[in-house]
Amino acid sequence: MKPLKDILAGIGLLETRGDLSVQVRSIQFDSRKVEAGDLFVAVKGTHVDGHQYIAKAIQLGAVAVVCEDVPENFPSGVVLVKIENTQINFGKMAAAFYNNPSTNLKVVGVTGTNGKTTIASLLYKTFCLLGYKVGLISTIKYYVGEDEFHATHTTPDALQIQELMAKMVDAGCEYCFMEVSSHAIDQDRISGIDFDGGIFTNLTHDHLDYHKTFAEYLKAKKKFFDQLPSTAFALTNADDKNGMVMLQNTKAAKQTYSLRSLANFHCKVLEKHFDGMLLSIDGQEVWTHFTGVFNASNLMAVMGATLLLGVDRDEILRILSELRPVSGRFEILRSPEGKYAVVDYAHTPDAIQNVLSGIAEIRTGNEQVITVVGAGGDRDKTKRPEMAQEAVRLSDKVILTSDNPRSEEPEQILADMEAGIEAHQKHKVLSIVNRKEAIKTACMLAKPGDIILVAGKGHEDYQEIKGVKYHFDDKEVINEIFGNN
Repeated sequence: MKPLKDILAGIGLLETRGDLSVQVRSIQFDSRKVEAGDLFVAVKGTHVDGHQYIAKAIQLGAVAVVCEDVPENFPSGVVLVKIENTQINFGKMAAAFYNNPSTNLKVVGVTGTNGKTTIASLLYKTFCLLGYKVGLISTIKYYVGEDEFHATHTTPDALQIQELMAKMVDAGCEYCFMEVSSHAIDQDRISGIDFDGGIFTNLTHDHLDYHKTFAEYLKAKKKFFDQLPSTAFALTNADDKNGMVMLQNTKAAKQTYSLRSLANFHCKVLEKHFDGMLLSIDGQEVWTHFTGVFNASNLMAVMGATLLLGVDRDEILRILSELRPVSGRFEILRSPEGKYAVVDYAHTPDAIQNVLSGIAEIRTGNEQVITVVGAGGDRDKTKRPEMAQEAVRLSDKVILTSDNPRSEEPEQILADMEAGIEAHQKHKVLSIVNRKEAIKTACMLAKPGDIILVAGKGHEDYQEIKGVKYHFDDKEVINEIFGNN
């Protein structure tokens, strides 16, 4: 229980009715979750306006309502508070309700199109290996210390974030590493978080179904760095053409990492193999269990952030050689007869290009590369032909298949992808709607030594079709076909 006035501390109040000292049991923005004694905050969301559900929340027992527009005939027995922007202030209210947990943690956010999960997860693992209790908020899992929770979004809603961080504080965690999606930044889900650092990975074609233009997508990412405090660090990828844009207006300490140019944190790839890379970091050679130049960049972000958080350089170099790839990120499986499969979450044109370029770097020259790829339904349609283009350009054979079609017809998604394939390339391409059949076909076409890339789903263990999630795991399917079970 917490007094309403404490939850509203620091927020500009335009109008109040009733006793602000009323005790609040919980805070909610979803009227369906309201119980007796709760505070209901009416948020104007992307698809739903919470103001429509004020009466429902009161009916379910809300003792107080915070809103932007005061409804007619508001009951006198319920406390009313009118403020300017419920969306941006909801995170601050949620933080206050949970005693501002981020102020008791060192919180680092990772944003960008590709690499967020890898970097956040490796930072979590690094600080665990250093002996700290750590929290993680990522696409794959949420962790409070070693306790694991199922992830529902790349970045959960503001209430979930604050609840998770409160659990981290209660569990004795000192650090929290989190993925910060462009949707979360735009929707102010990270409002109320005291960040100690931000990391930018890269910016490529994605989420234009939501942001509409690339400029708006970039603006959302930049907003995260613009809002960082002067006590934080802003670490950016100097190799990305938008990397320095992120630092233009930030008050945070500006830091860079790079593989190609002078930067605060720099490395050079000396050797590339299927089981890892040899890196030169400030003249010191370090063997890592990662493949692909894009992963060398991810590792430099990890190293840079770790050093900025005060870890000894020798310690981090030792740990870099121990770290392993994140589930579903360039994860390599091998059949008894020597066929290779790479499972990767790549679901943008740039990510497809990065993974296939990583494979090309370690080919000896004679192996076929067979790519199985689809595109998600109800998402940015403009990237579909570009994903197919990249797959065909960098593969010997391509099988287009279903990903998570959601409410769309998979055949239409494949038709959108096929539109990106030129006439002289069509002999390289098959379209097989059933994902298991597509993977099976790729494995049958492959000879020993060949490399099969299964892209798009990575760590996911389901397919979403017409609102239903069915169990489906690319790795399970490949291991079954390879006879590895």
